[in-house]
Amino acid sequence: MTPPNVMRIAEAVRDAGGRALVVGGWVRDRLLGRESKDVDIEVFGIPADRLRALLESLGRVETVGESFQVFKAGDIDVALPRRESKAGRGHRGFQVAGDPSMPVAEAARRRDFTINAISWDPISDAFHDPFDGRADLLRRRLRVVDPERFGDDSLRVLRAIQFAARFELTLDAETRALCRTIPLDDLPPERVWGEIEKLLAAPRPSIGFALALDLAVTERLFPELHALVDCPQEPEWHPEGDVWVHTLQVIDQARTRIADLDRPRQLAVMLGAVCHDLGKPATTAFVDGRIRSIDHEERGVPPATAFLDRLNVQSIDGYDARRQVLGIVAQHLKPGMWFKVRDQVGDGAFRRLAQKVDLELLARVAKSDCLGRQPGTFNCEAMDWFFERARQLGVEHRPPPPILLGRHLLALGLKPGPRVGEILKAVYEQQLDGTVEDLDAAIAAAREYGN
Repeated sequence: MTPPNVMRIAEAVRDAGGRALVVGGWVRDRLLGRESKDVDIEVFGIPADRLRALLESLGRVETVGESFQVFKAGDIDVALPRRESKAGRGHRGFQVAGDPSMPVAEAARRRDFTINAISWDPISDAFHDPFDGRADLLRRRLRVVDPERFGDDSLRVLRAIQFAARFELTLDAETRALCRTIPLDDLPPERVWGEIEKLLAAPRPSIGFALALDLAVTERLFPELHALVDCPQEPEWHPEGDVWVHTLQVIDQARTRIADLDRPRQLAVMLGAVCHDLGKPATTAFVDGRIRSIDHEERGVPPATAFLDRLNVQSIDGYDARRQVLGIVAQHLKPGMWFKVRDQVGDGAFRRLAQKVDLELLARVAKSDCLGRQPGTFNCEAMDWFFERARQLGVEHRPPPPILLGRHLLALGLKPGPRVGEILKAVYEQQLDGTVEDLDAAIAAAREYGN
């Protein structure tokens, strides 16, 4: 369905002697039968000053990039076709100028891939496809528009990876070879993260990660991930192969378990799946006739930290996703280990673990880890037991709040100081163990410590 404002803009541009074409991802998604929120319009035949005045006659207009002549009309980006020349490295190293007289085919040539170089005329309902992008969509092929210009923005290599995963596309030989030659050392973490986030949202992110390995992206940008390749695992427990193969299966499993979560928690689970076994390369050894990776959970925290640093992942929408990812890495074997001795695991262990990580997110990654061993079949009821026990205790997302507070101790006559903190901590430990269950018991315990 065409957004109503698109037709209004197109008709106004036509009446002013110009032509408005919808370009980019919205057109591609329409051809694929997918919903798309972002609409971009290129206007031909009208200079920037006249275009702005025309758009202002239809409603409020904001300037997105003065040098690019990009205007936001409501939720639609309207721009002139642009001429770009490379003046330096990086995505800012371009000289850009709007050119309303540019032919449609030439404007499409600056696009990255043929599937993104298709435009649509809402007035005539005609597609303009000078580089045969519709045929590439039918063939599920990802192909560059202009090999000479493609490498001007190295981010396009990462875009190839996430597009391949999101739309299940295969790179043609020329595009694949070209991507391997483009340096990636000029990419800031924020731009890399933007593409990795889109990759993690793909139905099967493993497609993109496998392509990243093939294009030497893991080797060049993510050495912590690249170290997983050819890292062996005990065949009895990991019939799928090395740690890299396992990790890709875990990522795809995790992707099926996040639909009911908000964006920050979805990303915490996905990044936890990506990072969960980063400690194995440093710990894997042949011990007593078996391949073992002893303490790989804790040893995985430093490489996971380095990986998150490369992406500059801290909080996401105010949520401390970084802390959760590192907690998942450090604790991802706990559900399985505790299930084996479940009659010996007390409630206090769950309450204390909830201080380190969201137990529901941990259970989701742990179950993905258990199932990510195809063609093997394993019993993964441990993770369901773990989550249900955490839920019954009310600590699936956070530890219990302390019953005893500083004001209670001051009311008992204690003076402010370090001793107050010591008593609060000691009583809270009893609360975690379950020996203190209400305020009266907490105050009684505090009196004992105060004596």
